[in-house]
Amino acid sequence: MDKLKIQADWFEKIFPEGILIPSSIMLSGPGGSGKPLVGNFIVAEWLKRGGSVVFMSLQYPDHRFIKSSLNAITKLNLHDYIKNCVFIELDATIDGMEEIEDRHFKANVVKPDIWDAALVQACKNVPDEGPGILIFASALNLLLFSPTYGNEILERIKSTIQDETHRSFLFSVSTTAKAKEIAELEAIVDNLMMVWMEKETMQLFIQAIRMKGVAFISEHIRIPISKENLLSLKAIADDSRKRVIPIVSKI
Repeated sequence: MDKLKIQADWFEKIFPEGILIPSSIMLSGPGGSGKPLVGNFIVAEWLKRGGSVVFMSLQYPDHRFIKSSLNAITKLNLHDYIKNCVFIELDATIDGMEEIEDRHFKANVVKPDIWDAALVQACKNVPDEGPGILIFASALNLLLFSPTYGNEILERIKSTIQDETHRSFLFSVSTTAKAKEIAELEAIVDNLMMVWMEKETMQLFIQAIRMKGVAFISEHIRIPISKENLLSLKAIADDSRKRVIPIVSKI
């Protein structure tokens, strides 16, 4: 198995050996605390190593924020790696999945069968080279609000995490809502990290809880991300809860 080392001082301090790949990674913590921004560092290094990324943007209105966020946080221009990227945008108002442009799908991934189909189709659209294909999904909590599919999609996400193929997974989840269900996901991932923000100082922190096959430092470390970027993400997270949860709650 290979290891992915992230070129950031704070990351190297916690994970001097890097992260084992393929593996599943979960960033867990309160809502609006900046978890996807932490994921951006992993994504940027993944793409630089020649891997591909499937972005499942559950909380973003569209994929443009992903591109601008990656550039602001890591200085990576996603357009330089666009052939290694595919985007799945949550649309809980459609029955299945629609390809709206090259490597960009809308899909009702609240439904477990559509979740599977979207991931299969997305992975067919990118090369499986370098460290392989990374599936990066954020705000998974949003799917659990469905009264019809909530329990079933939780089990399907578990199955995805435990899939024995060579894909890797990077998921971010909020502990603010559906804490019991999120704890079930936390229990089965290879690598678990907690991320939180001090509201008074607007500083972001990370702590490694469990890592597979590598040494790590268990103390919490501050992540140097600007207040502007944190506020921008928090605003989007707050908007997504108001916009997406009422729709998902009717399915």
